[in-house]
Amino acid sequence: MIQGRVVFIDLLRGWAGLVMIEVHVINAFVITEVRSADWFPALNFLNGLVAPSFLFVAGLVFVVVSERKLPEFREYGGVFWKQIGRILLIWAVGYFLHLPIFSFSRTLHGTTPEDWLKFFQADILHCIAAGLLTLFIVRLFVKRNDMFERILWGSVALVVLSAPFLWETDFNTFVHPFLGAYMNGQHYSQFPLFPWLGFLFVGGIVGVRYSRARTEQRELSFMKSVFWWGAGSVLIVLLMGDHFPIPGASTEIRPQPVFFVLRMGIVLLLLAGFWWFEQVRKTENSFVLGVSRETLLVYAAHLLIIYGTFWNEKSLADLYGRSLSLGEGVAATLGLAAVMIVVAELWGRIKKKSRPLARNLSLAGAAVVLVVFLVK
Repeated sequence: MIQGRVVFIDLLRGWAGLVMIEVHVINAFVITEVRSADWFPALNFLNGLVAPSFLFVAGLVFVVVSERKLPEFREYGGVFWKQIGRILLIWAVGYFLHLPIFSFSRTLHGTTPEDWLKFFQADILHCIAAGLLTLFIVRLFVKRNDMFERILWGSVALVVLSAPFLWETDFNTFVHPFLGAYMNGQHYSQFPLFPWLGFLFVGGIVGVRYSRARTEQRELSFMKSVFWWGAGSVLIVLLMGDHFPIPGASTEIRPQPVFFVLRMGIVLLLLAGFWWFEQVRKTENSFVLGVSRETLLVYAAHLLIIYGTFWNEKSLADLYGRSLSLGEGVAATLGLAAVMIVVAELWGRIKKKSRPLARNLSLAGAAVVLVVFLVK
């Protein structure tokens, strides 16, 4: 643990961030034929662990970090509003990245109903923001850790077990698509709250228990239990199979409980593995930590590089989509990852040198983007 941060959690989030870049490069640029290779399902499964890892870490970090801030949160002062601002920023970036057209007037007058559905979709940032806001509100009013943990367990059961049934309902028929997008994957949403919020809530549960174990100086025994919980979850799914029908429920795999349990188990194993790695290596200066600390920046920047329409109203994905060989895709992944590592490192240094300078640069950048959006 360095400067108030828990290194092994940062390592998990940082590596998830780097794999995330590979996911988007492969999906956007590499030729379709690669997907028929014998090894691709294994890579695809690995790539599918990125979102559960991000959601889990978001809940874990929030609970661990907020532990010492709870009295200030409950005073509803500056710290309270700063936390609200962070959550709203995540939400705003999520919607910004899905703007149909980067122009206010053209968005109002040239956006089709289908474009609006794509804009309203719930992506990973929307799910994280909604989950963090939920944790924040519950934590404000529930002071006892044991009660907070029980509420989280109930929330996990609710979002995971109800998901297969909710995925059968087209919520857009009776609520606005803005809200319907958060319920299931029928209209473009990749990460609706059901069942994806379960990963974030489990992160919150682990956060409560880890904070207690660290205070009681029994971190080793706690991480052993995390390992065995992860291994047990994986074993259960392997014995049951990766899919089974539920009467009256969706047959898609993503809302199925086994989908959640298997991936949650692997994420727990990864957490235990990175904890062990930190104990052995005592790493404090890894480039992975820089990526982890600037995950939101890396997420937005690499997506803008791939999908931003900066080239005569076309993106790099439009120009070179599904045209690269596997070797070229690997090279593009390494190149983009290197750029993001440098960007994260530079921004981290600016913040370390002067927080006010970093804040002013952020505000100035946001103001420029807003003005261009309004006048374009």
